[in-house]
Amino acid sequence: MLRQALQAGMRGGFRATGRFVADHPVFFASAPVLLAVLLGASFSRYRVERDVGRLFAPKHSLAKIEGNLVHSLFPVNRSRHALYSDLQTPGRYGRVIVAARKGGSVLDPGHLDAVLKLHRQIYQMQVTVPASGLGSFNYSFSSLCLPDEKNICIIDDIIRTMEEIHAARSANRSIPVLRYPITRLADGRQAYIGHQLGGVQGWGAGGSVRGPGSGAKGEGVRSARALQLTYYLQAHSSLMDNAAGQWEKAFCTELRHFASGHSKLALYPSTSSSLRTDFQFSSVLARRPLLTSLGVCSVLAVLCCSMRDCVRSKPWLGLLALLSITLSGLTAAGILNLTGATYNSTYLGIPFIMLGHGLFGSFEMLSSWRRTREDQHVKERVAGVFEDVMLRFTGSTLLHLTTLGLAASPLTNMEAVRLFCRTAALAVSVSYVYTLSLYGSCLVFTGYLETGYRHGCFCRRVPKPERLDSKPAWYRCLMYTRYEDDTPHGHTHTHPHPPNSNLTHSHPHPPNSNLTHSHPHPPNSTLTHSHHHPPNSTLTVDSHPQDSHLLLGCVRRCYGDWITNTYVKPFVVLLYLVYISFGLMGFLQVTQGSDPSALVAMDTATVLYARAQQRYFSSYSPVIGFYIYESAPYWNSSVQQDLLEYAKGFQRISWLESYLNYLSEHNQSTAQPRENFTRTLRLSFLRQPQFAHFADDIIFAERGRGEEPDVAASRVFLVAKTTENKREEMSALLDTLRRLSLTSRVRFLIFNPSFVYLDRYAPAVSSPLRHSLLAVLFLLLLSSLAVVEPLVSVWLGLTVLSVQFGVLGFMTLWGVELDCVSALCLISALGHAADCSGPLLCGFASGRGDSRTRWVRVALERHGVPSLQTLICYGAALVPVACVHSNLTRTLFRCLALTAGCSALHTLAFLPTLLTFLPPSKSRGHRAGPGGGGGLRQEVECVEMNDSTRVVDQITTV
Repeated sequence: MLRQALQAGMRGGFRATGRFVADHPVFFASAPVLLAVLLGASFSRYRVERDVGRLFAPKHSLAKIEGNLVHSLFPVNRSRHALYSDLQTPGRYGRVIVAARKGGSVLDPGHLDAVLKLHRQIYQMQVTVPASGLGSFNYSFSSLCLPDEKNICIIDDIIRTMEEIHAARSANRSIPVLRYPITRLADGRQAYIGHQLGGVQGWGAGGSVRGPGSGAKGEGVRSARALQLTYYLQAHSSLMDNAAGQWEKAFCTELRHFASGHSKLALYPSTSSSLRTDFQFSSVLARRPLLTSLGVCSVLAVLCCSMRDCVRSKPWLGLLALLSITLSGLTAAGILNLTGATYNSTYLGIPFIMLGHGLFGSFEMLSSWRRTREDQHVKERVAGVFEDVMLRFTGSTLLHLTTLGLAASPLTNMEAVRLFCRTAALAVSVSYVYTLSLYGSCLVFTGYLETGYRHGCFCRRVPKPERLDSKPAWYRCLMYTRYEDDTPHGHTHTHPHPPNSNLTHSHPHPPNSNLTHSHPHPPNSTLTHSHHHPPNSTLTVDSHPQDSHLLLGCVRRCYGDWITNTYVKPFVVLLYLVYISFGLMGFLQVTQGSDPSALVAMDTATVLYARAQQRYFSSYSPVIGFYIYESAPYWNSSVQQDLLEYAKGFQRISWLESYLNYLSEHNQSTAQPRENFTRTLRLSFLRQPQFAHFADDIIFAERGRGEEPDVAASRVFLVAKTTENKREEMSALLDTLRRLSLTSRVRFLIFNPSFVYLDRYAPAVSSPLRHSLLAVLFLLLLSSLAVVEPLVSVWLGLTVLSVQFGVLGFMTLWGVELDCVSALCLISALGHAADCSGPLLCGFASGRGDSRTRWVRVALERHGVPSLQTLICYGAALVPVACVHSNLTRTLFRCLALTAGCSALHTLAFLPTLLTFLPPSKSRGHRAGPGGGGGLRQEVECVEMNDSTRVVDQITTV
């Protein structure tokens, strides 16, 4: 009783809202349009997100804390002798991979000369900032570069090596030996070139050629397929940052010009702004396809709202539904611009969330409108539509807002997910208000057109049949409608009901009887009918099936009977088992997609560079910094053995290992007192030219006046051997070394900028999805208090889980990894599944007295058809997005298409079949007559009296 009272109160409130909208249709039609136009003017404040790394890296992670500690101890400016591009990346840089085509080697004389020529051109290249004016200044690389302590630009060690080789060839001297991955320069310093030289073939034992990248430490290089050059720039002020940005653009232009004149070399450039530019380029590529999607959806929406009856056809309501959704999107965007929010390409999925949710509400309102009595006033019909539809539509909107709102909360550790869900929640809220106001007022206006018997498309009054008979055939077809006094076959049945009541009347007819029943009557007619049915029996009968919509007729005459056929049900159950099996198979193979380059437009500089990086430089991991951030007893032999054991198995450049070898070569013990160990390190070892660069890797701390300083912190560079699955191996290595740091006597940490994307990435992506799913189940549990049949919430929760499980499994089988974009689609899939299946479940559960099969057919007619119409328009709108040449939109298309497909399967196949033999029961509320179960039937005689004033007087006797 409490649930019934609560639901009745909410229905009454929505009925009053509908009547209020119908009383003020002009205001509710004009106010949203005016608001959208005013807020749309705020696009002058439109801003694009510039920090892409902030979007895709977990917001709170141990790697970020470690990175802050590392940069406080060893800032970039301290690495003047050896700046490792993969270990510390400054704000601005230009990078290029130069590869030899047709199996050549970049170390060949011709290619080596071309690379050195390219280096000189880049070094001499100039940019003018600002482009014009008296204050313009020419900046070259030498004025923008990151200098060392001698104010000389830092360049890669491979350049020095290639200059040495070129000088030796020019002087006809023996070529110095180039070793891989660690070589020795002319000044005696060791340099790691594993990331500067790629596709290496080395000389093995006996002169045999070994595979690419298989060389051990010190192995001679025979040939190399590619090399990588990096040019570091300063950006410590806004002026320098602007100049560095212009230099990066000129850098890419220079590389294109150089590549056009050297066909034997392939160049793959990358800059600090490449990822941001290529990520936002997806939005540029998607502009025309999105407009095409809107046009295709408009055409199908018009067709879905059209009927043969030109008066009862509502083609304009399809366009007005899309207009309402578009204006709500413009309003939401204006609000974001005014609040200072930034735009990023992940927002491309928000229009489809709005489209799916808005079309479901619009088509449900139109379907409910067609079930209202035509002899009622327009205001009462609109009030009945609000009473019938808005409770379900509000529930689905709250479900959307709950899932998106929880994912947008501070509990979410991924900034891209949080911003997307916050924006989507705002857009869904505005879309709901616009559907309530703008679309509701449009329904009022079209209702008045229908009452005046005006054409649904041209708004012209339709002639009566006697005048229409003299017109041509095409005109009669175009102006066909059914007037009140038009009673085909001379047989009409009248059934007065309260507006939008869920009660329809059951008539005992032979099976498959095609008898139809009509509500309208000729003026002053009086008809009497006897109906034999149980109480609360509810069946829907269409008075003129030839006037119905095509999809409604197909569902009523064909699909409803076919899907509920006894011989079809086993195959549908078998199909569901296959669906679950394939979903489970994909679920067990879910992989993480933590690479930001997988979310940019295809064939852009970022993607081409990443492919070349994977092809030529995948043999070794990024340089890992091994940081000892506390004072440690380095002079202790056991500590020395521990540190050497930790670095064992890595390619490494270690000051400690070099220092211990130095002591051994000078016949000194490696286990010395602290003062002797530190004094020899400072005054002897670090003053050797070949070891001077290790001064950047050691921090000394004063102990007291006259005492030898301590080694307060130090670092070692490690490189691991990897295979093709570099990211998975790096994630496993990170976890292993972190566990080791917890048990080690020496306090150390490891860091690489890529760890920011790897650290806790899986929990950061999956946690908002889990939280949203739990929120859906909790909301459905609470909603059972407002639903007369609590099993609706149970069925809806199971349906949402099933759809979510299928989308996750099938997207993995389709080659989609679990990244932030696919997680966004999975979160939105929760609301989409509820939109599809919720009205069908509510329609089925609300009926009493007839068989399950009959009520499944009724629910399909009432709510399955609007869902089918929405899915058709939604699916057609997704097709143009598949043509966008972008990895991000490809992920969006696949996930959204799977969401629509799985939701359609559940709404139109799985649920109609399962509900025919699973609870809720249809027999509750039916009281047997005297004598038990085979009691007497009740006979109801209804008499209606209609006059020309269309006022109905009803007399009922039982």
